[in-house]
Amino acid sequence: MTNAFDHCEQLVRAGDKDRFLASLFAPEKARRALWALYAFNLEVARTRELAREPMPGEIRLQFWRDALAGQGEAHPVAAALRDVAVRYRFPPAMLVEMIDARTFDLYDQPMASLADLERYATSTSSILIELAARILMDGRDPGITALAGHAGIAYAIAGLLRALPVHAGRGQIYLPVEVMQRHGAESADLLAGRETVELRAVLAELRLRARQHLTEARPLLAKAPAAALPALLPVALVRPALARMERRRYRPFQPADLPQWRRQWTLWRAARSDLRTTF
Repeated sequence: MTNAFDHCEQLVRAGDKDRFLASLFAPEKARRALWALYAFNLEVARTRELAREPMPGEIRLQFWRDALAGQGEAHPVAAALRDVAVRYRFPPAMLVEMIDARTFDLYDQPMASLADLERYATSTSSILIELAARILMDGRDPGITALAGHAGIAYAIAGLLRALPVHAGRGQIYLPVEVMQRHGAESADLLAGRETVELRAVLAELRLRARQHLTEARPLLAKAPAAALPALLPVALVRPALARMERRRYRPFQPADLPQWRRQWTLWRAARSDLRTTF
């Protein structure tokens, strides 16, 4: 089992640098469990990248459902996750919801509405925050569902906007059709990587929506258990990421990631101060 957790640590260190760095601000006794959870999230999140076609992707997601039921013992992430899920009393339905939400990633159907996007973000991002907080609370319910909901949606929207060039290149449309129609943006322009005034208006509305969720989350932080706050540290990166996308020279189809030093400094500052100042 030690080797399984070591594998999770290396996987998260290489594939999810933000959450890995954030986990270093958690108590040492909780880190290995966090790495197992984050490694599981990474595995299901990159299903399309690894499977490439819908059917192999469906099979891969079913593997993770079966793993939660006790199969797949040879897989180190599955073994570590099951140990953590039992030790910290994870509600099984939350893990299944994380897996099921990734079915959308396998197909090229566009996201229909803003509500659909927020449900997807809740299932893939907000639940992850809640489960990480449960680890930090030693298996107790952290009572942060509303806070994790808003924070996770903001984090997911920012991430999807950053990944726009990758998704467009794959033929995936996460920008809600409802919002695109409202601004007169065309899917053909998005998939071709053509920057238009209409598309910029769509992106601006989604950035505003992410900021609104951060605003909703901020007062809820005061009621959150202090022990659970390291689970929310990655969300401190949302506001500077959105600000970078709002620069005049921003180009939607070019990478707009914050420099690594800036990400590390932002996480350190958030960990050492009141999170409300960074949300």
